[in-house]
Amino acid sequence: MKGRRRRWIAWMAMALLHTQLAAGQTTERPDTTDSVYEMEGVVVKALASQRSRSRVESVDIIGKGQLIRAACCNLGESFTANPSVDVSYSDAATGAKQIKLLGLSGTYVQMLTENIPNLRGASLPYSLGYVPGPWMQSIQVSKGASSVKNGYESTTGQINIEFLMPQGTDGLRANAYVDSDLKQEVNVDGSVHVSDLLSTATLLHFENRQTEHDGNGDGFMDMPKVRQYNVMHRWAYVSPLWISQLSMRVLRDERTGGQSAKHAGSAPLYSTHISTNRYEAQWKNGFTLNADHNTSVALMLHGSWHDAWNTFGQTEYDVRQKNGYAQLMFETDVSDEHNISLGASVNHDYYDERGTLAAPLLKRSDKESTSGVYAQYTYKWGEKLTVMPGIRWDYSSVYGGFFTPRLHVKYSPIEVLTLRASAGKGYRTPHALAENTTLMASGRTINIATDLKREEAWNMGLSAGLNVPILDKNLELNAEYYYTDFRNQMVINFDGAKGLHTLSFENLDGKSYSHTLQMDATYPFFEGFSATGAFRLNDVKCSYDGVLRQKPLTSRYKGLLTLSYKTPMEIWQFDVTGQLNGGGELYNRESYPAYLQLQAQVTREFRHFSIYLGGENLTNYKIADPILNAHSPWTPAFDATQVWGPVTGAMAYVGIRVKFEKY
Repeated sequence: MKGRRRRWIAWMAMALLHTQLAAGQTTERPDTTDSVYEMEGVVVKALASQRSRSRVESVDIIGKGQLIRAACCNLGESFTANPSVDVSYSDAATGAKQIKLLGLSGTYVQMLTENIPNLRGASLPYSLGYVPGPWMQSIQVSKGASSVKNGYESTTGQINIEFLMPQGTDGLRANAYVDSDLKQEVNVDGSVHVSDLLSTATLLHFENRQTEHDGNGDGFMDMPKVRQYNVMHRWAYVSPLWISQLSMRVLRDERTGGQSAKHAGSAPLYSTHISTNRYEAQWKNGFTLNADHNTSVALMLHGSWHDAWNTFGQTEYDVRQKNGYAQLMFETDVSDEHNISLGASVNHDYYDERGTLAAPLLKRSDKESTSGVYAQYTYKWGEKLTVMPGIRWDYSSVYGGFFTPRLHVKYSPIEVLTLRASAGKGYRTPHALAENTTLMASGRTINIATDLKREEAWNMGLSAGLNVPILDKNLELNAEYYYTDFRNQMVINFDGAKGLHTLSFENLDGKSYSHTLQMDATYPFFEGFSATGAFRLNDVKCSYDGVLRQKPLTSRYKGLLTLSYKTPMEIWQFDVTGQLNGGGELYNRESYPAYLQLQAQVTREFRHFSIYLGGENLTNYKIADPILNAHSPWTPAFDATQVWGPVTGAMAYVGIRVKFEKY
């Protein structure tokens, strides 16, 4: 029986590898600090966090072992210990969070779910809250110009989310969470191996917070009331020649904020309400044609329907986005040194917008269909050199034809040193209102240019990784530099030439760029204890009304220190993360200061469950007045969008993870 189980696991892993290669992924060797489990002679490790050494691109891998080091209630809370990705509140009214990579907005990061473009357009403002943390198996963060396989939209990088797979461990798992702000979450997922080839899984998520909090006494809730229902159902068929994975997902998200009923006066209450229904379906197929040469064909299909109803005071904005995506890929190893990947894709977007802003009655529909082909060649000279040039040509029904060239080079002159270089172009179709609904939480007059151009930028990067043996352990040192130069950009201009208390979406007139320099180091000081320190400098500037200035609400630097310790039997785990966020500029060019945040968590492991207790923002630092002119929300001076730091103070939480699995 044991031999049969070993053969089954090895066979399934080999089949999955072929599909990953066809989809542009690679299988990484787990970090030595991961959690280890043994099942009938087979070692399975819960991947923690590491930087990929084998891939030609610069990729940070956040595994399950890293995700459980914090509460990680959703995707937005999964980057706490990652030095490359910044997560902050986009406004002080809706609770929406945004990410920044290489000092630039998350709109320039291509979001992928299992290597298929997703969470784009109308879903962007609240997308970080749409992916529950316990659902994720791993996250891959790719910086700089990415592979041409996934399209032309990646400018500063990609974030790929891998969900728990049905063909993984058979069993039932649950996670319950509550914090001092009275937010409750429950996650349940179960998988069943119907046969040796067929597996199925269901993932459930419920999130609820209905308590009004107003810690600074400005009359507005510090965080909105939230209720979310999230369901995913998956099937997987795994055979030596064909792998098929089907996923279906339904989401209902409700957010209510604004003035608290406790502060009701003679004027009507200013309230915000966002209701979202989202439906997704995804089907991936991988066919192995020749296992000896890793020759495979993959067909990937994805469709989504996103409905959102937004109310900000007297402003109403409703948006519906329908998206369809298909991709056909072929990949083969011509020899040990040469690999060729060819593919074609088509993407269709339909936007239907209705509202009472930017015009007496906004009523607009936009359609864009983009089809393209790509070719990518990879040359490998042993373990020393990898060169990967790629190019794709796409035709947009709105903008016509365009080329996207990209190049990646990895060179390891000696075993302990890895050098990387990348360069490439990225394009993006801007949707001013759909992607920036959180900016409506103000009294500003909104202006939208009628001739917004497609965004276009070059990205170039250099990185170096060095492993230094010290006392029989490896000190990992990394340094990287990225430069992003925009040729066209949709600029969001506050209080510009169109007047005070205005918000204008307009084309770039002048220069716009970012320089990012980051250094980090990781060292396991003794058994079970490791530390990571990082520091990053940002120089992000953009032209507003023809004048080049620092990009508002962008920190000039960031420092990070994470400490993690597991007791010898891995019964207890202690994690501490400190972040130093540098100062920057507000819309009016006034400066805001640097601030320090601290979070910690303790986990106690038992046979079938674990209990975790932690706290966030333990320094209790928060902005004194996150909402400007909160006392007069019906005036043009009202503004809840200039959020540069924490809105709420210290928070404690407790949770339990339960698992009943069979191997």
